[in-house]
Amino acid sequence: MCLAVPMRLIKKSDNYATAESSGITLNVDLSLVPDASIGDYLLVHAGFALAIIDEDEARDTLDILRALEGE
Repeated sequence: MCLAVPMRLIKKSDNYATAESSGITLNVDLSLVPDASIGDYLLVHAGFALAIIDEDEARDTLDILRALEGE
């Protein structure tokens, strides 16, 4: 099973960026979302930002993932 995780874009340089979620940072490729801006929430899988998502969707998804960690 593959899982894409919401992460917030905190630093950008051309087609590469640093994204953060729950205190973890990751270098990501922005080739699929070149219009992403600092502060945007991205859906990230295997080091690639797949889509820009709204903040509410990102928070809802992160809440679900945190709940699953407790099971």
